[in-house]
Amino acid sequence: MKRIFLHLKKLDWILTLEAVALVAIGLVCIYSSSLGDFFSFKKQIIFFVLGFSLMILFSFFDYRILKENPYLILAIYFLCLVALLGLFFFAPEIKGTRSWYKLGLISIDPIEFAKIALIILLAKYFSMRHIEMYNFRHILLSGFYVFLPALLIFLQPDLGSVIILLSIWIVVLFISGINMRHSLILLLIFALILSLGWSFLLKDYQRQRVINFAFPQQNLLGGGWSQNQAKIAIGSGGIFGKGIGKGLQTEYRFLPEPRTDFIFASLAEQTGLMGILILFLIYGLLINRIIKICLEHQTNFPRLLSVGFLALLVSQIFVNVGMNIGILPVIGIPLPFISYGGSGLIALFIGLGIIQSIKIHKS
Repeated sequence: MKRIFLHLKKLDWILTLEAVALVAIGLVCIYSSSLGDFFSFKKQIIFFVLGFSLMILFSFFDYRILKENPYLILAIYFLCLVALLGLFFFAPEIKGTRSWYKLGLISIDPIEFAKIALIILLAKYFSMRHIEMYNFRHILLSGFYVFLPALLIFLQPDLGSVIILLSIWIVVLFISGINMRHSLILLLIFALILSLGWSFLLKDYQRQRVINFAFPQQNLLGGGWSQNQAKIAIGSGGIFGKGIGKGLQTEYRFLPEPRTDFIFASLAEQTGLMGILILFLIYGLLINRIIKICLEHQTNFPRLLSVGFLALLVSQIFVNVGMNIGILPVIGIPLPFISYGGSGLIALFIGLGIIQSIKIHKS
């Protein structure tokens, strides 16, 4: 017991409290949009308790075991690939996608855990080859590791999560020291993929989402409805908001998915500009804390692990908020620690547990 107490004392409790504060904000939003049905609210509390417990558990795990065992990392990576592949055979089709395993009342999304596995793999790969970044084949091989899960996720289809995986790869790649010439080559490759993807890879509804984003006023009652209602909700919140549970867009169901994709708009309507500023302040403090832990280490592996997790957080925040305020198309990315969803919340807490382990077990 004394050992456990001493370990808990070493935890970064400021980081922990910042994450808990974000979850609390999310729970308030989920509760206020429940409209008498609090089943999702109760489930999110259970997910939080489970995620928090796993964070504590993973903080006991010495992250250096991963650093010293590349085969363990590969095993985790391939297990995630198998889980993603299994979705095509065992997952039910929900809203045109196969993204969740259904176990009774619980849905498990392996994509969220694949993001954490990919961060670990990329951190190990680039930490071993940081002095060889002049060799373009290392960039291509790391891209292949990203390509496999990205392809399986794209075929579900889930374009939003593919973008998040690519964002993680690009950030870790640049932090690892990619040179300008290789950056330009990658830029050309992405431009080619985008042009071919628009014509041959994207489904009709995905292209329509981009068109609705570019010309929102042309289809306000169809594809442009979601973002238009989100903008109305955000604008109507004013400075101090309409009050918890008093948002008309949320209460009368004009705002779609107020507990997941558009929870940011729901929060803005109820708490106004002040609530959003508090949200961004907590996110900023959380990000700053992770950066501080990252800079405490002199070796590349823990630094790249921290950077990868930061890339996951920041990219999802940027995309979700961008969807809500209309500067990005709607691609179904949740707001970290805020949006309803067990797999996403638990995976984030596992990531925080690894960050806690990095803080406790100094290199």
